[in-house]
Amino acid sequence: MSSGPPPSVRCLLSSLVTKHVGDKVRFLGCVTGYSTHSAILILQHECPKGNTGKACVDVTLLLENLKSEQTDIGQWVHVIGYVTSVKQMVDRATMESPAAKVGVQALVLWIAEDLDISSYEKTLVSETG
Repeated sequence: MSSGPPPSVRCLLSSLVTKHVGDKVRFLGCVTGYSTHSAILILQHECPKGNTGKACVDVTLLLENLKSEQTDIGQWVHVIGYVTSVKQMVDRATMESPAAKVGVQALVLWIAEDLDISSYEKTLVSETG
């Protein structure tokens, strides 16, 4: 019997919508926005192609050590954290495809250096389905 915290589950950003509030996750995303007022980092990852989901990552717990390059638009980052909310919305552009907006409380965030994104995607897709 382990007394430590639960391990994180590695997943694609697009599959965060299938998780439950309180689940501990690890995922990769590209920074598309950051609010210094709310300390919310917006991440996206178009995998599978056409995915319009967003992760709204609360980085409040990391502010003391968060570096500006970790919040740069276009930067790829890894996140480990807890799911705090899951919302499905109709994509207004297509009026068909649902768009997901998932809240995550970040525990750890680091830059994805020297990462082959397509290899990463293939590996996770083959692991998850």
